[in-house]
Amino acid sequence: MTSLYFIHGMWSTPAVWDGLRARFEAAGHATHAPSLPYHTNRRADGPPPGLAALGLRDYIEYLVDDVSRLPEPPVIVGHSLGGFLAQAVAARVQPAGVVLLSPAATAKTSAAGIAPVRTLWPILSKWGWWKQPTILDAEAARWGIFNEVPTDIATAEIDALVWDSGRVLADLSAPWAVRNGAANVDYARLTAPALIVTGTADRITPLGIARATARVWQGPVDYHELPGVGHWLFHEPVVERVGALIGDWLPSKFVIPAKVGTHGH
Repeated sequence: MTSLYFIHGMWSTPAVWDGLRARFEAAGHATHAPSLPYHTNRRADGPPPGLAALGLRDYIEYLVDDVSRLPEPPVIVGHSLGGFLAQAVAARVQPAGVVLLSPAATAKTSAAGIAPVRTLWPILSKWGWWKQPTILDAEAARWGIFNEVPTDIATAEIDALVWDSGRVLADLSAPWAVRNGAANVDYARLTAPALIVTGTADRITPLGIARATARVWQGPVDYHELPGVGHWLFHEPVVERVGALIGDWLPSKFVIPAKVGTHGH
C-alpha cells in the first residue's frame, strides 16, 4: 500500500500530522513525517544557531535526500510551506502522488493579497528580518493562521510554534525574486495525480494560490475548497473532512516508478 510522506509548514513541527498519520496508519499505510532542519525551539527557547542561514534550497535538498531513501515513491503531503516544498521535491523525485493543503506559492502561483502582509507585519516591519530567525507573535498568528479555529485549540497551537528562518520567509514572500531559483518549480515534471485542498477563509496563503496551482499542475487534479475554513486544517471537524478527502482520493491508481530517483537542478 502506498506510503505517505508528510511535510509540515513554517514555524511548525511534524506533530501537526499526528492525527492524520494515525488515521492512515490504521488504514494500512506507512507514514513518514520528517522535521525540517532546526525546527526544534519554541519561542521561549530562543532560535537555534544556524537556522538564520538556511534558505528554501536547503529545505528542498534535505527533503529530496530523505525521500530518496524510501523503498518506493510515496504520496507527498504538504501543508503551507510544506505545500510549496511538496511541489519542489515532487519535481525532483517523481512521487506516486501529491496532496497540497493550503499550499504556499511558487514563483508561478503567487497571488497578491493584503491579508498575508497584515499577518506578517510584526515581522516585516523590523529591519533585517530576512537575515534573522523569525517567529510569529500570538496576535498575528491568531488573526492570520488560526482564524476560524476554536480559541483553546488556537492558543495551544500558538504555544507550540517554533522558530524558523527569515531567509526562507523572504523567499516565500517574493518567490518570483529568489535569485538562486529555489522558488521555481518545473511543472512539466509534475504529472503525478494531485489533490489540492484549501479553505476559503485562508488569510496567510490566499485562495488564489491554490487555484493557480491547480491550473498549472500537469497531472490530473482533484481540487476542493472548504467554505469558511481558514489556513489551519488540523482541528475538528475540519481535519476529519480533510482526512476523508485524502482517504477517498488515495485509491486512485497511481503510476508508480520502480524506485525513487532524483532529478538535478
